[in-house]
Amino acid sequence: MSVMHITKENFDTEVMHSDKPVLVDFWATWCGPCRMVSPILDEIAAERSDIKVCKINVDEQPELAASFSVMSIPTLMVVKNGEITNRSMGARPKNQILDLL
Repeated sequence: MSVMHITKENFDTEVMHSDKPVLVDFWATWCGPCRMVSPILDEIAAERSDIKVCKINVDEQPELAASFSVMSIPTLMVVKNGEITNRSMGARPKNQILDLL
């Protein structure tokens, strides 16, 4: 499955009411560490059909970023059954990202 881009319009359906755990990446195009994490998330999305990988551009969706108190990017968040179960800030290697799940 490919990475899904999330907006405030599809957030509830795709993230909060997902039947799979969701790995959410809060990012921006100008963010160097975000660009480092992006190919890792693409790999995870391609390898793992049991989860959903989503990206939220904080410049395009500032309301979503604010509603989750995202102050630093990249911020990765894991949502299971509508609940945030894990969260981390900053670039991480693939094994640490997978450990969040």
